[in-house]
Amino acid sequence: MEIFKEITPLKAFLKAKKQHHNTIGLVPTMGALHRGHLSLIETCQSQNNVTICSIFVNPAQFNNASDLEHYPRTLEQDTLLLEKVECDAIFCPESSEMYPGPPLVRFDFGPLDKIMEGEFRPGHFSGVALVVSKLFNIIEPDNAYFGQKDWQQFAIIRQLTEELRFNLKLHTVETTREDDGLAMSSRNQRLKGPDRLNAGVFYQALLAARESLIKGIALDKVRHTVREMVNARPGVSLEYFEVADSINLNQLDSVKASDRPILCIAGFVGEVRLIDNMFLY
Repeated sequence: MEIFKEITPLKAFLKAKKQHHNTIGLVPTMGALHRGHLSLIETCQSQNNVTICSIFVNPAQFNNASDLEHYPRTLEQDTLLLEKVECDAIFCPESSEMYPGPPLVRFDFGPLDKIMEGEFRPGHFSGVALVVSKLFNIIEPDNAYFGQKDWQQFAIIRQLTEELRFNLKLHTVETTREDDGLAMSSRNQRLKGPDRLNAGVFYQALLAARESLIKGIALDKVRHTVREMVNARPGVSLEYFEVADSINLNQLDSVKASDRPILCIAGFVGEVRLIDNMFLY
């Protein structure tokens, strides 16, 4: 497995691979890898000749300095894990390699980045779009893989790819979960004791909401029930629960208004912020 911290040698490596008509797959991550990331790697490996995993904690997408400071960084363990699953290469640059100077470029995705995550994390998706654009330009993958858990992020990257005409195909991979249903996330490492036990309520709330909506219970009533269910847990608070069209992310007043509605939830367990989602059908 090759490890690259600089862009120039990585591009030379990729150029040699492409000269032999190898397809390149990219799995962008911020490290602290878990089984969810490995499912992305495995999917990528099954569809490409060469798999690149990027590990970069992107400062441009954090609007909370404390969140950036406490985000887990486990490069040594991540490297061993990727070596074990026979990933072909890691790109793990320093911030100075990706951002030689303070970034000035900003992205605006209209309504896509003003709701849900965008409402509570202003500027977050502009930072995501900036670093993803850089990775797509540097690596020029044939395919790129993202987890379903970050569905709003995927919708925005899809818009970015279409508008900037990146020559690649995007893929989502189903969310990998813990035994109690908690969506796997690098942030889960910060959950201890009772907080870890209570974190499962977000998945439980999604299941309950889906069951109620399928039965025809009104969306307003379901929203109220979800809020009560989540906030009843000690140390847990709901930030939002929304039902949206999974393509354009328009928030729905009725699940009948979309062919494929998605239920999205976010909140805090102590100081740890978690997100999750689930398709209604």
